[in-house]
Formats: sequence, C-alpha cells, structure tokens
Amino acid sequence: MSSQQERSSRPASRRPPTTGQSRPRTAQSRPWTGQSRISTARPQTSASTRYEGSFVIALLEGRGVGREVGLAALDSDIGRVVLVQLSDCQTYVKTLHQMHLHKPSLVLVPDTFLSASDAALSAIGSSNKRTTNPSLLVEFIREEFPDIQLESVPRKYWNETSGLEFIQQLCVEDEERAATILAVSSKYYVLSACSALFKHAELRRNTRFSAGSLRIQYSPVDGTMMIDPESARNLELVGNMSHRKSYHSVFGILNHTYTAMAARLLRVNILAPITVQSSIDARLDVVEEFVQDEDLFNEVRGALKTLNNMDFDKLIATLAALETVLPASAKAASNRVTQMLNLRNVVRNLPLLQKALENTKSQLLRIIHEMLSDDRLEKIDSLIRASLNEDTTPTKHGISAANARVYAVKANYNRLLDVARETYKENVGDIYTLCNTLTQAHEIPLTLVYQETGFIFSLKKFDLEGELPKGFINVTLKKGKWQFSSMELKKMNARMQDALDETLILSDKIIQDLVTEILVNVGALYKASEAVALVDMLWAFAHSAIMRNYVRPEFTGTLAVKSGRHPILETVQSAGTLVPNDIYCDDSSSFQIIQGPNMSGKSTYLRQVGLLSVMAMCGSFVPAEYASFRIHDALLTRLSNDDDLEKSLSTFASEMATSAMILGLATERSLVLVDELGRGTSPREGVGISHAIAEGLIEQKCFVFFATHFAELSTTLSRQPSVVNLHLAVQRTSRSVSNFGMTFQYKIVDGAPEDNTHYGLDLARLADLPSDVLTEANRVSKRLTELQTRHQEQSDSSKIAMRRKALLKLRTNLTQAFEHSALPDEELVAYIRRFQADITKVFLYSNDTD
Repeated sequence: MSSQQERSSRPASRRPPTTGQSRPRTAQSRPWTGQSRISTARPQTSASTRYEGSFVIALLEGRGVGREVGLAALDSDIGRVVLVQLSDCQTYVKTLHQMHLHKPSLVLVPDTFLSASDAALSAIGSSNKRTTNPSLLVEFIREEFPDIQLESVPRKYWNETSGLEFIQQLCVEDEERAATILAVSSKYYVLSACSALFKHAELRRNTRFSAGSLRIQYSPVDGTMMIDPESARNLELVGNMSHRKSYHSVFGILNHTYTAMAARLLRVNILAPITVQSSIDARLDVVEEFVQDEDLFNEVRGALKTLNNMDFDKLIATLAALETVLPASAKAASNRVTQMLNLRNVVRNLPLLQKALENTKSQLLRIIHEMLSDDRLEKIDSLIRASLNEDTTPTKHGISAANARVYAVKANYNRLLDVARETYKENVGDIYTLCNTLTQAHEIPLTLVYQETGFIFSLKKFDLEGELPKGFINVTLKKGKWQFSSMELKKMNARMQDALDETLILSDKIIQDLVTEILVNVGALYKASEAVALVDMLWAFAHSAIMRNYVRPEFTGTLAVKSGRHPILETVQSAGTLVPNDIYCDDSSSFQIIQGPNMSGKSTYLRQVGLLSVMAMCGSFVPAEYASFRIHDALLTRLSNDDDLEKSLSTFASEMATSAMILGLATERSLVLVDELGRGTSPREGVGISHAIAEGLIEQKCFVFFATHFAELSTTLSRQPSVVNLHLAVQRTSRSVSNFGMTFQYKIVDGAPEDNTHYGLDLARLADLPSDVLTEANRVSKRLTELQTRHQEQSDSSKIAMRRKALLKLRTNLTQAFEHSALPDEELVAYIRRFQADITKVFLYSNDTD
C-alpha cells in the first residue's frame, strides 16, 4: 500500500454487548469453553451487518502526569490485533475515540484500577492490591460505555517482556512484521496490555492461536483525523440519530460494498479519515478510474459479486484459533469443514478480481493487483484442490448442506472415511425408501424435510382428508403443513446421525492437517483480504458518485465548495428540492459567524461542512459542482443543546464541558463546528462566554463555523481580521392567515443580516400565542434595539480592523496563487493586478472616513 493508513484496522460485526447490570463473573464461575467461542456461522451480508462490539480491549495507564495510555484490542472473529499507545488529556477523549473505532465487547484493566468490591467480583486470580476508588479512566469508560463489562486482570499478567514474546510468536509472517515489532519494542504500556490480553484469552476464553496466525499492527494515532464520539453521533456518520436501523447516515449512503471486510473498513475510515494526502489522492484516482471506465466498473462488480457475503478475515481466524483443549465433537468438526469449504470458494474466486484489475492505470489498483497475484495463493489453492472435492458447494440448510460436508473430502483419501460415507448414504437411502413405502401404503403425498436432528415427514394441509393414519407421532401444524415423525423414522435417523458424526470427525482430521499446511502461508490470505476490502470500498465510492452525480475533490489548503449538497438530506428529499450552498474558508476568513432565524438552515449548513470534509478525506467524491478541502487533524463540534442526565449535566454545563474539550484539542489544522453556544444561560452571560470562546478559537487559527443568535458577536469580534459574517437568507412576504410573513430560502449569503430582530417574534406566531402577548413582546424588542443602536458609535478600531482584514486577505490569496495556481504567467499577473486594485480601494475608503 502507499501508506500505513491504507492498512487501517477494520472492526468486525458486533455481538450484543453484556449489559452493565449483569452479574460479573466470579472466580468460581464456570470458565469459558470452546462452545462459548465466537460463532463460525456464515456471516451476514455487508449491507445488513450490525456493528455490535466484538473487540476485547486491554487498557493500561501510566502513573505519571502525562496520562500515557496503552491499548491492545483483539477481535478473534477476524484474527486482528490493534496496538495503540498515546498521550491523552484529562478527559481521555483520544482513548475513548480509539475504543469507538474498535467497538468493545469486554474491557480489561489491571485489578489495581478497580475498587476492592469490583476487583473481587471480576478478577481472574487473586491479588492483594486494591484501590479504594476506581481509576479516573475507568470512570470515563463506564460513562461512555455503560453496557460494556469491565473485567480485572491481575497486575502480574501485565508484563512487557511477555507481551513482546506473544507478538513475536503470533504475528503473521509478512512484510509488516518487522516494522510492527520494531514500532512496539519500546512501548511499555502497549506491550503490557498485549500480555494481559492474550493471558486472558488463554485463562478465561479457553482459546489460543496458532503461531504466525494473527494480523498484529501498531496503529499510529497521528495518521488519522480525530472525531470525538459525540460529534460522530450528531453528524450521523455511522448511524441515524432518530432511527437506529435507518440507512440515512454517511455509512448508509456509501455502503454499497459486497464483503463484510469492506464494510468494516468503510466504517473505520468514516470515523477516522486518513490525513496523508498522497494516500487520499491515490484513492481518488481509483474512484475516478472506476467512474470513467464503465467496462472496468462492471468487471470489478462482477468479480465482487462472486465474493458476496464472504468474510475472509473471519474464515481465516476461525481456522487459526484453537481451543486449549480441542474437543472431538461432531458439531465442531462440522463447523471446520464448512469454513474450509468457504475458504476454498474464496481462493477459487480471487483470480476473477485479479483478472479484472489487469491493465489498470491508477497506482493503487496496480498494487492491489500485485497483492492478489501472490504465488502463495496458488499454493493454498493447490493444497485445497488436492484434498477437497471441487463440485461440493456449501449451503445454509437442508440435506444438501449436510451432504456438502460429508463429501467435502475427496474419495479414496481415507478408507475409513469412505466406509463411513457409504454407511451414511445407505441410511439416507433407507429413509427415502421408507417415505415412498408409507406414501404408497396410505395414499398420501409424504415428503421429507431435513432438520438438525434428522428427517421428519411433511404433508400439505389440504392434501389430508380426515385424520392421519395410525403410527405417526409428534404431529404439528406449521405454515400450512403437517409435520410429524414415526418410531421407525426416529430409529433410522439415529443410525444416520451416527454415520454422519463419524464421517465429520474423520473428515475433520484431514481438515486439521490441511489447516496446518495453509497457515504456513496465511500472510497471503490476510493480504488478499486487505486488498479485496480496499477495492470493494473504493468501488462503493464510485457507485455512489455515479448514482448521485458527485465530483472529485481537491486538496489545496482552502475549503471551497460550489453548490455543495447535504449528502444525507439529498437521499431523503425529492430530487431538485434541496437548496445547494457554497462554502469558502481560508486563512483570511477562518472564523465564520453564521446567523439567521430558527429553521433557516444554520445547523444543516454546519453539518454539511463537516460531512463533506469527512467524505473527501475518506477518498470519496462529494455532492457538489466543485470542491476543494484542507486536510484536518481533528473534527470538533458542539452541535447538541440537550441535557446529559447520565452525567448529571445541564444544557449549559454540557456546553461548557464540550467547549473546554474543543479549546484543549484544537490546533491550526482542526475543523470546528459550533451551533448556538451559550443558550443555556442568560443572554448577557451567553454573549460574553461565546465571545471569549470565539477569541480562543481565533487564536488557534483553526477553521471555525460558528452559528449563533447573538448578533452582538458581529460587533464584539469585528476587530479580528479573520472573522467573516454570513447569514441564511429569509424573504419577507405579506402576512396572511396561511402565511406568517416569512419565506426561508435556505441560502447562505455574505454579511450579517440587516434586520433579524423580530424573526423570533414572527416565528412565535406559529405557536398561536395571544395577540396581546405578541404585541407587548414586539414593543419591548423594538425599544431595546433603539437603545442599542443609539449607543453604537464609529470608532478608530473598526477602521484598523478593516485594514487588517485587507492585508490578511492579500497575503492569503498571494500564497494560494503561488502554491496552487495553474494559470499561465500572463493570466496570473493580470489576476494579481485586479486583486491589488481591490485592496487599494479598501485602503482609500478607510482613509476617506478618517
């Protein structure tokens, strides 16, 4: 891949988390067995995959003031381990962000982090060290993930040396292995967390992994844009706020993927977009090639369809994971045979995608083609072909699914297996003979239905006149059919089941030997999985761009969008009804105050800015006529005005907590969206606090979109040269019974609104307030406005601010022209002269007014 970010981790499909009120496991609880391991059932389609927690996360925090945190996350479902070490702030927002990227089903912490009662309930073993109060990090985790169970691991298992040994033993042999080991060799906290993670898997989950079978990767924090969990929820990045199952989210509109791996990759990229411009451009090149080359688009779609519903990572991890005591049960054997048949289909269909990517132009597609051309994949295919039948196809249910497992291994491979299969075949034949005999004897059209316990008879309801003949038992009516059995059929089922179990156990021995040989080259399978996931995700981006007329974004350091559309609202509203809006923000206009009445579209505009930036940094085209973006290191928002009852915070307290987080994390490369700050307190205090926070953000020089009803901010911040005023246009109309005198245009316009004093009063008429109340409110509002206008006066500071803005705009535009202009020299000189004339007019105007 062109960068480490192209190999970013992909959380798997989530399992339902353990509720916080459930009884914690005690030392006397029954240990986890192989039957409690992650299910090996066929995965869901990527479109229907629910992202419940599937990672087990181990966390260790340093004792110093630096708040160094080590995180090790294991998803045994897909055989992936993610290692992160970071320096966090007092609210642990970076740690919680990483936990949201890798949705936890269980969180492991040292027993010294929990209170005495908690540690006694959840510890693996005994420990003498207990804290009176739990760690502050533990408290934040419980607040953010109230339904996730925390479990303590004795401090002796948090060992740096053991962690490194686990990594060296289990990390897959590929080109990243050396870099991973080198990156973590000096990271004490993450190595200690890794040690506790694998010790927990052995002692509590009864699971160990084959040597060299796990993808272990160290994930650098500085390679992605940080989006805090609250911002992700409010922007509806991966889920709709109103309806959990709704597809009206960024993930929903972009998720046209075929494989579960690509859906996981898409989710992680939306929550943490990459910040390396070369990698983003490489992705955009691929999407553009898919959009422009219809034949390539269709060929890749056809190849991906053959891999639909498949989850390579889950197949590989299930085969690689071994229980500490391997059970010789027919059910476990059946699962392994099914997984091997699925793996055979994966390896067999990969050449179709490889062929589709031949002769592609973009560099990233050529790299993916090379990853799929690995010689080790052919070796794996040869091993599977030598052992398994090529004409057996795994199905979900019925006798065909059982037959696929029974005849998975080639004939004459094991004589005992051949004998067991012949016995099974005879038993099945006897059952069908019995069905035919009873059909002729009773003159009723009986059919056989295969279930997990064996065969039963089935008869349509309207084919039966009167009662069933004697001798049939367990009669039930289901979906218009009578289902029943007989004693003779039960005996035959028992004999068939014995032969089936014997066949599966004998086949499993061959499958286990085959797995051992395949695991030698498991790195090629993980590489192929990564390649398929990436090309599937980028194909989904192209599919969305074609369907909705998206354009390719540029990255020039300036946020400039022409006729941008809200990507989620566009899918909800009728075609042509959504009003597009322009966006422009650079260093000379980095702080934008957005005003307008309620329902005019301020919040929608702010969300549109954030969503388009996220989509562009993921490598997707965006809904606009033209789009240019700057790469941001963080997306920080304050968009909700709700109370936080769980944390006992009022609206104002919640606003201040979020504002403190934003001021602490914002840098000059951040994108900040603030919607109506200060509404939870008195107007005067709200203006003062909003002004102070605004000045703090202006000093950071980050891009800020600040929606507010406080018109005073336009005046108090006028001295700042980077402040720009915008408003959402509203048209006054004649008032009538059906029209309250205002039409929302939902269009962003330069400058502060000329008269927004009475917008709230006009909207209040919709609530049918008494006329005398509205009259008195209107009188008081006009009087206060007159008093405010009377005390305003022209000052020298406003003239100085005008000059400062002109100079800042001049420097910014000249820098942009120098770094990004593609104009010929003559046209560039003409542009600079026109701009110089405009700046001269500004200075002449300010001098004339002195």
